[in-house]
Amino acid sequence: MRRNIKVKPGKSQSVLGFIVGLIFVGIGLFVAIPTFGPFGIFWTLIAVAIAVANGVNAFGKRGVASHEIVVEDGAGEEEPSVQRRLEEARALYDRGLITREEYEAKRQEILKDL
Repeated sequence: MRRNIKVKPGKSQSVLGFIVGLIFVGIGLFVAIPTFGPFGIFWTLIAVAIAVANGVNAFGKRGVASHEIVVEDGAGEEEPSVQRRLEEARALYDRGLITREEYEAKRQEILKDL
C-alpha cells in the first residue's frame, strides 16, 4: 500500500522564515523596486509569497507542506500461508485456467518454501 505523507516545516523554522520574508518584502519595497523597477516588483512578490507561506505554517493550524514523502507500506500484509497458496493453485487448476503440469510445478514450488 502506498501512502503520501506531506511534511511541513516546524514552528520555529516557519517563524524565522516569516521574519526573513518580511525583511525581504521591506527590502523589495524600499530598495529593489525604486532601484531595479520590474525586477524589484518580482523580488517583492517572491518575498511576499515566502512570508505568507511561512506565516501560515507558523500561525495557522493546517499549514503548507514543503515536501511530500511516498511510503511503500508492507507492514500488515503477511504472505499467504502455504495452505492458502496450495488452495489457490488447486482452484486455478479446477477452473481449467492452468494445465495439470503447471499445477504440479506450482505445487512443488510452494512446497519448497516450507
